[in-house]
Amino acid sequence: MTIRALICDELPVVRNGMRTLLDAVPDIDVIGTTDNGMEAIMLVRTARPDVVVTDLDLRIISGLEMIRRLGKEDPPPNIVVFTASDADKTVSDVLHAGASCLLGKDASPQELVAAIRAAAAGRAMLAPYVAQRLVTWFREQPDTTTSTEYPEVTDLTPREREVTQMVARGMSTEDVARELIIGVATVRTHLYRVCTKLGVRDRAQLVSLAYRSGLIQSAGRGPDLEKRAS
Repeated sequence: MTIRALICDELPVVRNGMRTLLDAVPDIDVIGTTDNGMEAIMLVRTARPDVVVTDLDLRIISGLEMIRRLGKEDPPPNIVVFTASDADKTVSDVLHAGASCLLGKDASPQELVAAIRAAAAGRAMLAPYVAQRLVTWFREQPDTTTSTEYPEVTDLTPREREVTQMVARGMSTEDVARELIIGVATVRTHLYRVCTKLGVRDRAQLVSLAYRSGLIQSAGRGPDLEKRAS
């Protein structure tokens, strides 16, 4: 399957460089480039890219505001943020806005291509410094198997909890379907119901809540995170 990608960056040299790089990748088709957040939204509506690769510094409206607005599209595109900023607030804002992949501008061409493919498949991919910060943050949280702050988690059925835990560990919809021997449409239905019950908008927010609520620790996966980080 060919992945349709839109590139958004304020700098022509970056836009043109990414286009040249991605034009050489057989399974990625760059359907357009822009330096304008409003124009990007219009291109998403008309050209329907699978993935939007964007910096946060855009004309007219910021990349962050663009991501928030794109989250309301039906269907919303998957977002790869490609930015020079490594501030904690930037990381938090980008993930809460709905981006599924976040890379620094020191990422290699191979990492950028991998992030686009991951986003198109509904998976998350984070720059190493972002992943390390998240692991550190999770380690500092109380080690609990239940959370009084997230009582809605208890409303999930056993199957919904299982699907949520698998998605939170980075499995794609197709991976979950194969593992549980159910249809992809059934997995999507479970995820829709989970997101509705938990009041989250997208996969990135679901993963964040799964960790914050203790849902992952309840599956006995806390130590695995530490092993992978060491």
